[in-house]
Amino acid sequence: MRTDLPSGAPTSDSVLFLFAHQDDEFGVLQQIEQEVKSGASVYCAYTTSGVRPGANPKQRNAESRHVLETLAVDPKRILFQGETLDIPDGQALQHIGTLRTWLNTWTLHHQTLRALYIPAWEGGHPDHDVLHAVAVQVIQNGRLRSNVWQYPLYNSNGLKWGFFKVLTPLAMNGAVIRQSIPWPGRWRHLRLCLNYRSQAKSWLGLYPFVLWHYLFKGWQSLQQASITRLMERPHPGQLYYEFRGLSEWEKVFSHLQ
Repeated sequence: MRTDLPSGAPTSDSVLFLFAHQDDEFGVLQQIEQEVKSGASVYCAYTTSGVRPGANPKQRNAESRHVLETLAVDPKRILFQGETLDIPDGQALQHIGTLRTWLNTWTLHHQTLRALYIPAWEGGHPDHDVLHAVAVQVIQNGRLRSNVWQYPLYNSNGLKWGFFKVLTPLAMNGAVIRQSIPWPGRWRHLRLCLNYRSQAKSWLGLYPFVLWHYLFKGWQSLQQASITRLMERPHPGQLYYEFRGLSEWEKVFSHLQ
């Protein structure tokens, strides 16, 4: 298992972190901090608007903006692109063409882009898998294809009855690049995860697992993304988003072709 994370040396390049939802940044806080400290121009883009029943998209934006600004991300580089593109939370599958066009245009206009960080191909939420696939498809023939990194959020690999694992990379996604997070960083990240008050219902389920991870593991995991993985089910058995009735992998797969 490799332990060397991408970047680390001072750089004037730019990097792009893609998030399907406001709060998905919790899965890659350490790498955001590392890239900021390296001197990279760090861009963070949210590809759905945060609009869903019972949610306040403006509050969701403000919460994520606060988290990123605390990590010293330039506010001008925090992009709520899903709002601009009018892609509601949970409906990325219906807007694949729009996402492809935007990402292709954005990358063409940012020639200093050195690396792209995307949600893992893991079956946790259909918006995550759609964003992963679109990014890999857009980048596959370009100069960045070996610098697209996936970060795990949650998945139900090997579990039943709606249980899930948090921040746990799938072995099927390849070699894991892992970095231990120093204790001050762990406490800082745990405090930041308390900012998502508009997502309190979701975080009542997530936070205990995030807390356990930071206390007993405390590492940031990344894996290289691969175009060939898009032809495979994220993992055997029922996917977490299938259990929740959000979509089915066959439907996601068919839309990506």
